[in-house]
Amino acid sequence: MHGGQLAAKALKAAGVECVFTLSGGHVMAIYDGCLDEGIKVVDVRHEQAAVHAADAWARLHPGKVGVAIVTAGPGVTDGVTGVANAWRANSPILVFGGQGPFNNLRRGSLQEMDHVSLMRPITKFADACYETRRIGEYVEQAVRTALSGVPGPAFLEIPMDVLSGPVDEAKAYLPPFRDYRVKHAAPRADVERAVTLLAGAERPLVMAGTSLKWSEGGAQLREFVEATGIPCYTNGMARGLLPMDHPQFFNRTRGQALAEADVVLLAGTPLDFRMRFGRSIPQGAKVVQLDLDEVLIGQNRPVDVGLAGNLGATLADLLAAMAEADVKVDFSARAAELRAKEAEAEAALVAQLSSDEVPIDPLRLCREIADVVTDDMIVIGDGGDIVAQASKVIRVPRNGAWMDPGPLGTLGVGMPFALAAQIAHPDKRVLIVYGDGSFGLNGFEFDTAVRFGLPIVGVVGNDAAWGQMLRPQSVVYGTDRIVATKLSYTRYDKIVEAMGGHGEHVTEPDEIRPALERALASGKAALVNVEMRQDEGEMKGSTYV
Repeated sequence: MHGGQLAAKALKAAGVECVFTLSGGHVMAIYDGCLDEGIKVVDVRHEQAAVHAADAWARLHPGKVGVAIVTAGPGVTDGVTGVANAWRANSPILVFGGQGPFNNLRRGSLQEMDHVSLMRPITKFADACYETRRIGEYVEQAVRTALSGVPGPAFLEIPMDVLSGPVDEAKAYLPPFRDYRVKHAAPRADVERAVTLLAGAERPLVMAGTSLKWSEGGAQLREFVEATGIPCYTNGMARGLLPMDHPQFFNRTRGQALAEADVVLLAGTPLDFRMRFGRSIPQGAKVVQLDLDEVLIGQNRPVDVGLAGNLGATLADLLAAMAEADVKVDFSARAAELRAKEAEAEAALVAQLSSDEVPIDPLRLCREIADVVTDDMIVIGDGGDIVAQASKVIRVPRNGAWMDPGPLGTLGVGMPFALAAQIAHPDKRVLIVYGDGSFGLNGFEFDTAVRFGLPIVGVVGNDAAWGQMLRPQSVVYGTDRIVATKLSYTRYDKIVEAMGGHGEHVTEPDEIRPALERALASGKAALVNVEMRQDEGEMKGSTYV
């Protein structure tokens, strides 16, 4: 067999069911192998989209890698943004990069460049395989590295003559694939120290984040907050691990809860910009931090107790240690105080949520979207302000998911994420909430959705601007100094129609719901293009920090 077939066998052994790619001569041998192994090959219109789709596939399949295959040179460089996004989001992906023939290495072959050095700063593993019979060995190492510890991307370059070269199957080594993810709880002595802090708390809270998802700790989080009555806030990929109608789930009072907290339990939430690098927590508050790796504990701010290990197992061990020490805590009174504040914040939004204003108020659009979201949908956010506002209104589906780019803040993930989601879950509806700026980055992937018959629905909140930048720009520099932040009220719906999809154009608030329903019923890839109010000269609705 040839090297591409060996690579596909290794992927199959690792549990890979689908790969994303944009065709290139350097990597075609892998496609041939995928056909033999029954691995679905999805070809997109930009390599960045292929890598974003692999990222989403990994998020939807804990314990498995998402895979993208890109050709040499510009194929690899086009994929760099997708790899960087997966790096910051801790998504375990494997990107295969093509390369010119090994026998002409450093002679200037077509699209030849040093891909490995380019990828090394944004991957956990970046290497090249120069011997056909060792391809399986390299694939196993890349997958194992991507999944182990704190997950992340891996990059494997294989020159085209190595990938296409013949190999005696009897001499090709295909290592067994095993699960090397972190399973152990944190050391018991540290767990007991954390219990002591919680026992003395009056205003504690849990901040659940991405590492809890990679630990598959949703059930343990729910058990922990129900047993203690502790208020819980989520960010990153932890959104949805606790149902939004759960008594211990909160999302509108985070700032107040943190400012008043005496103990903060960080369950996979890094102290990065989202937590103001630790400054969101009062200096006098005690901090207990759970994460997958000791390196992440105490970054940007010292913590009182660090719990390194599988987060679900550690939460379960916290409850067990409480029971053994006969420590009984009940923070339901604190939760009730915060619930009253949440109700006040909700009431303050009522006018905007019901606004009949034209152009359309963004929060009215978000409410209309929320009204069509069902419990088994997968909802994807791809934008700035519109996604921030939507996340306040749209409930994460109980049996579905919410996905957004993560801490790198990459725009353009919408349709690539949706492709992976719809292929992985053909029984679910997939809905994208777009900003008009972000639609322009990978909107052409609607062509991919049409070609593969995927009935994905997108909604563009179209304010003819890079709104998250326009508002602060106009405040800081003046409305007469606006530059590089305005777009047009482009008919993106017509673009999708031209590709063979279904398009809707909306200018009145009472038209939103019928347009969404027609799009969902169309059976096609569809886009609802909603003209919204453009704000300048004020920070109204802006989430820019």
